[in-house]
Amino acid sequence: MLEDRATAVSSPTQWPTAYPKGYAVVDVETTGLARDDRIISAAVYRLDERGEVEDHWYTLVNPERDPGPVWIHGLTSEVLEGAPLFADIAEEFAARLDGRVLVAHNAVFDWQMIAREYARAQREAPVRQRLCTIALSKELGLPLPNFKLESLAAHYGVVQQRAHHALDDARVLAEAFRPSLRAAAAGGVRLPLLECRPLTEWSDRPVPRQPSGGYGGYRPSSWRPSRKRPACPHPNPGRYEDGKRLKQGMRVAFSGDTSTDRELLEDRATEAGLHVASSISRLTSLLVTNDPDSGTSKVAKARQFGTPVVDEAAFGQLLRDVEPADE
Repeated sequence: MLEDRATAVSSPTQWPTAYPKGYAVVDVETTGLARDDRIISAAVYRLDERGEVEDHWYTLVNPERDPGPVWIHGLTSEVLEGAPLFADIAEEFAARLDGRVLVAHNAVFDWQMIAREYARAQREAPVRQRLCTIALSKELGLPLPNFKLESLAAHYGVVQQRAHHALDDARVLAEAFRPSLRAAAAGGVRLPLLECRPLTEWSDRPVPRQPSGGYGGYRPSSWRPSRKRPACPHPNPGRYEDGKRLKQGMRVAFSGDTSTDRELLEDRATEAGLHVASSISRLTSLLVTNDPDSGTSKVAKARQFGTPVVDEAAFGQLLRDVEPADE
């Protein structure tokens, strides 16, 4: 049972009828952040329409490969050896998600990992919408120093017991989500719900498992799901101007290596209402690259067309405050 917090907003008498009827607060720990990484543990807190806990569930998952950064999640090859495969827990996991909005902190990441695991198992996760608690915090205008889970937890007085443990992270998020949900309901805030598109096409390549259980020998493969992004619904407002905000509809291209998985960056841009472009043209609003002197074709064309260029860190800051499109 979750405890009431002094900072929590009391439940409004008239609950918004358009709000979802149930939520699945999810956290997954993984072998890494790349497209071919695997889930090694998962937890789900099921909440009713007003954010009250119904039950919770946790499982380890054998990734059949090197477990990745053990120093972060603490799950070694030995610990995971006897754990079920994802295919073995897929049905139970699905039952926990079925008919509910998936809630997670940086929800696009958790959803992508879950969707890929179900694609590998030749199944689909029964999730149609997700809610990111980062996006909800922005909608509520919470005075957070940053959008890390620990900052959101501290705002509501939630105590973290085991960081990077899926069950405890899910518990912390559930405790922080409940007062956020009540605040949104009391203020008539529209929840930032996004569609979840299951993967229907994919390719995979086995990644060798390191017998030592270490992370140093692991190298990501080139696995990438095959999917088409939805068309940007906003008109292109033109080029980005230094010192100003990004605006929905702007065409953004990426070049070179990024510290964040490229697909995750592209998804964040899409969710912010930007158009992710695969090439540079005179219509491109912005190029994101960490190496503007690399001489790649995109960088060369950006110079030719006078396309503005920013690095990944600056782009991440710009994504936090994207100006709405002129509709």
